[in-house]
Amino acid sequence: MNAAPPVAVSVLVPAKDEAENLPEFVRLCGEALGAAGFTFEVVVVDDGSRDRTAAVLRDLQEQYPFLRTATHRRQRGIADALRTGADAASGDILVFYPADLQYLPEDIPTLVAPILAGEADIVTGSKQGKYEKAFVSGIYNRLCRWLFGVKVEDLNSVKAYRAEIMRVVPMRPDWHRYMVVIAAVEGYRLSSRPVPLHPRRAGVSKFTWTRIPVGVLDLISVWFQLRFGRKPMLFFGVLGAVLFLIGLLAGIVALVLRFGPMQLGFRPLLNLVETMVISGISLFGFGFVAELVAGSREEMRELSRDLRRPPSA
Repeated sequence: MNAAPPVAVSVLVPAKDEAENLPEFVRLCGEALGAAGFTFEVVVVDDGSRDRTAAVLRDLQEQYPFLRTATHRRQRGIADALRTGADAASGDILVFYPADLQYLPEDIPTLVAPILAGEADIVTGSKQGKYEKAFVSGIYNRLCRWLFGVKVEDLNSVKAYRAEIMRVVPMRPDWHRYMVVIAAVEGYRLSSRPVPLHPRRAGVSKFTWTRIPVGVLDLISVWFQLRFGRKPMLFFGVLGAVLFLIGLLAGIVALVLRFGPMQLGFRPLLNLVETMVISGISLFGFGFVAELVAGSREEMRELSRDLRRPPSA
């Protein structure tokens, strides 16, 4: 009996209340990927759905042998869904694709092709067409290109990437948006392909404007960690030194005003001295603690690399 060939591509599909879209999505996956020339599987992660998503997936698994499923008891977000899907997947190439049919499965081979050809490690789709979040997405992409220097037009779209990237990208809540920039910093090769965007056929969008402040704060956090995560003293130490120097200069001015010819007492200047000196010393302390944390993280990374390294003969 011949063993089944290894899976080359695993399509990871986070699904929250997508019971109406999933039958058509899975059918289109079978048609598009079945003729693509590579082995594949579709891993749908039910992210705490409250509609008939679970029942629909059970019926679909009986019809489509390439379909696999995983379930979250409560909604945990796309980042956790991608992590769960990656753990369940067996392909060397992973593809992030939503189930809402705004992106059609017929475009998946276009995303996968540069990776299969050895030309790229991660390929992101560049949205083609009008959509309601174009203004917000445009600002996000421009900020990311400016802060991180990543020369990719659209960073927050469907994407294909090597499975090993999941081991180096921290999948904190909502950090799936920054997978491309983190992978770029780690040295992985980037590419982009145009992908048409279609109107949602059923269900409602999970995006709300309340997520914009969260996205901005996450952007700052990612930038800080990539810029200063391995050398936090560069940030805390420099800032602490600047504040301490301001306090020192203000203290000299206060002494001159108090004991100089004018004999002035300037209470606000004394408060400034206290604030700047204490803040500077505190930031230096934060810097030392952050250096210890960064050192521990480097040790954990080295240990993780040693565990993944195959044993020598």
